[in-house]
Amino acid sequence: MERSSKAGFAGRLEKFRNRPDAPMESQPLLVHLNELRKVLMICMAAVGIAFGVLLFGFGERVLALVMEPVKQMGIQIIFTDVSEAFAAQAKLSLIFGILLVSPVIFGAVWWFVRPALSGKERKTALFYIGLAVLLFAVGVLFAYRFVFFLAIRFFVTAGDSVAHPMLSLGKYVSFLFGFLLPFGIMFELPVAVVWLTKLGLVSPSDLKGARKFVILGIFIIAAVLTPPDVVSQMMLAVPLLGLFEISVLCSRLVEKREQAPACQTTS
Repeated sequence: MERSSKAGFAGRLEKFRNRPDAPMESQPLLVHLNELRKVLMICMAAVGIAFGVLLFGFGERVLALVMEPVKQMGIQIIFTDVSEAFAAQAKLSLIFGILLVSPVIFGAVWWFVRPALSGKERKTALFYIGLAVLLFAVGVLFAYRFVFFLAIRFFVTAGDSVAHPMLSLGKYVSFLFGFLLPFGIMFELPVAVVWLTKLGLVSPSDLKGARKFVILGIFIIAAVLTPPDVVSQMMLAVPLLGLFEISVLCSRLVEKREQAPACQTTS
């Protein structure tokens, strides 16, 4: 049974590689590597400029913006190291800088991959890239609005009767992004599954057969990516389980849509 499933996946992969509309390579490898180097240089330059402007022009404002919600809860934030405040500003400036120049990064990457795609593939890729960006933003906002401060309140309340809460600035910033980033990444699951289903590399039956392994993997990922406590892990794992079930449903819908023209042609 396992051998047949592997053979089925290998067959779908080979079929996708040999599809009639697959673009042919028309440039040597060195040309592609040179273009890739240009893309990387553009991305690094854009991130570097945004990082410098934010750090030295708006570093304190960005830091105050991130700390404001916690201060409204009456929690005191301190720093215990000479460079901790500057390091926190640098980390925030880098992350916000990447987000700020993300259109430039996407544009450079699109310029690199566009010649290898057919007209239909370009439209499809643009749609899924836009959807992926939207889902990432939804995941981060969901975590920030509904999960992060619930976790903060839970942890502060749990220890408030024992000691007065004073959060370290550096640890707070690390906890914030360590909490938000996994949500943004994991909210990409439906897009990845739909894309793989359209390519014929994944089917709903594959997902159903892998459900128990996915559940185990989700809890492992939640344990690795989130802070080391059960509450944070469950707050990440439960939405991911829901996303996986939505992905299975989307995969089933995509498969039916792809099979409909074939059935009409046969009839």
